[in-house]
Amino acid sequence: MKALLKKTPAPGASYESVDEPRLAADQLLIKVHRASICGSDLPIYGWSSWAPERFKTPSTFGHEFCGSVVSVGASARDFKPGDFVSVESHIFCGLCYQCQNGQRHVCASMKIIGIDGPGGFGEYATVPARCAWKHTDDSLKDLGSLFEPFGNAVYSVLVESVAARSVLVSGCGPQGLFSIAVAKASGADRIVAVEGSKYRAELARRMGATVVVAPGEDPVKAGGVKGGFDVVCEMSGAAPAIAAAFKSVRSGGRITAFGIPSKKIELDWANDLIFKGVRVYGIVGREIFETWYKADRLLRSGAIDLKPVVTHTFPLKDFAAGFAAMTSPDKNCGKVVFVP
Repeated sequence: MKALLKKTPAPGASYESVDEPRLAADQLLIKVHRASICGSDLPIYGWSSWAPERFKTPSTFGHEFCGSVVSVGASARDFKPGDFVSVESHIFCGLCYQCQNGQRHVCASMKIIGIDGPGGFGEYATVPARCAWKHTDDSLKDLGSLFEPFGNAVYSVLVESVAARSVLVSGCGPQGLFSIAVAKASGADRIVAVEGSKYRAELARRMGATVVVAPGEDPVKAGGVKGGFDVVCEMSGAAPAIAAAFKSVRSGGRITAFGIPSKKIELDWANDLIFKGVRVYGIVGREIFETWYKADRLLRSGAIDLKPVVTHTFPLKDFAAGFAAMTSPDKNCGKVVFVP
């Protein structure tokens, strides 16, 4: 088969013929229909940050994908050839304390498809059957690779109710854009977004932001939110944005922390957290599979349309153009999707 192979421990990748994956007893063999680039694919492609320490070459990568089941392993249950599935990228063990207490998203032995083993940037992929979400029909087929990243936003926003609440979304990459849409569909009162790219600012408005401000502006003043925001979703990971999140949340409000900073940050623990009585939730992936049910219903009901966020679609062989769009300094892109 053809796949995007990370052949050597160096920047870049190659599109070439590789052996088709071998099916283990607990796995599904999937013919990939769509695959999309995640921000965590960029260190692998550019060979930077954490990738040299964790990713083992040669291997395919990519963990946001969907496709049709071709073969079912001997011990895999409840699937058959032809089923259309989206993939939960977090491989949970099912045996640790967290898995047995409703916290599979923070499994003590967590492995990630496309990072700790072969991924979905190819014509075929194998995944543990327990990590496959089976669709009831093909109506969301072309958006199937977005279920995994969209689930991050669903979990981030809806870890507590946002109905009739003021919401600040910091960073309007795909996760921020998804978060705006979830807040809008869930009855948020006022949604203010922080984004420096004019392109992404316009996407934020399309997805439901009431007001969009540039980094450095006062979102509380611009949004007309007295006393601060009820909810702040920090999706960027930028140190100044994290500091601003704690300044912008109201006393007694909550912050969801999803964006990952590039280095350690400082926090005024007493004044910004303790004395304000702020609740902070660290968001890791999706609650498996509670978040998937919420995501599925939000999309099937028509409450959210993700199509505006998909700004670029490329054949997988044109992967270089896809990664160039993702890393462009002007950030003139939303979600980039590959078609094998």
